[in-house]
Amino acid sequence: MNLRNKLYQMFILGLDGDGYHQALKDGLGGIIFFSKDIKSAEQFKTLTSDIKKESLIPPFLSIDQEGGRVERTENIHNGKKYLSAKYAFEKGEDFLQKQTKEIAEELVSYGINLNFAPCIDVNTNPSNPIIGERAFSSKTEDVIKAEKIVSKTYQENGIIPCVKHFPGHGDANADSHLTLPEINLDFETLKKFHIKPFKTAIENGIEMIMIAHLHVPYFEKEIIPTSLSKNAIKYLRETLNYKGITISDDMIMKGVAKFGAIEACEMGIRAGLNMFIYRNSLPETINIIDTIAQKAENDIELRENIEKSYELIIKLKQEKKL
Repeated sequence: MNLRNKLYQMFILGLDGDGYHQALKDGLGGIIFFSKDIKSAEQFKTLTSDIKKESLIPPFLSIDQEGGRVERTENIHNGKKYLSAKYAFEKGEDFLQKQTKEIAEELVSYGINLNFAPCIDVNTNPSNPIIGERAFSSKTEDVIKAEKIVSKTYQENGIIPCVKHFPGHGDANADSHLTLPEINLDFETLKKFHIKPFKTAIENGIEMIMIAHLHVPYFEKEIIPTSLSKNAIKYLRETLNYKGITISDDMIMKGVAKFGAIEACEMGIRAGLNMFIYRNSLPETINIIDTIAQKAENDIELRENIEKSYELIIKLKQEKKL
């Protein structure tokens, strides 16, 4: 594998733009699917199967399937809906485990191996415009209890869970799809209420953590999203002793896009971020990867960080027998 192939492993792209076909041959790390990509069960199975055949390296085939308003298979459910995290948890631990198992079995039947769930934000801000019922609870201990059930059920049923959105999106008063929210809490509050579910998930062996596009002054005085923050990722690695994969939220979101496409990815790699999500595979997205690949040939820090990320990604793929 050359350096360019290894860098391609660090990206998960969407189907908009068709650039994913060549990217898969160049070593693309994975694909993310949205509702518009999923027309019927048979069509979706064929799609994931074809993508596997095109891939240089077995891909992460991923989705956001939380239940409630974040459910990507809605077009093929004939009106049936999974409950959102909040309402599933309120129906009890047995119900939560049963629904999670049902989601996992459905996703596996389509060929999916990675779900960007559970959302383990603690919804402490009632006017939060983006989390709300996507959170299990406004109480930290309830979120910890629910995360353990959901992540374990996914792992036991062939799905890699990815907990999100570190260091906690629950206190935000803005939507990071539209702007860069600030979480200006003192560190003790941040740690006690919002980081604690991530700490417990790490102790329980979580293999992937999504990092949010949030400005957290505790980590960075400058206005830098946690997704691109050396200090936030260092805290995960050194203080929380996290050994798994870190992945960005969608890099198209306004909370990060204003930092410049190539510049943001480069910042993320230098910060120690292992993977990036782009909801498309347009020429400009492919160009980001190719431009950084060229730069990394003569940049020791970039090259070393790409190598480290590649090793982590391949290790998880081999462990999961993808």
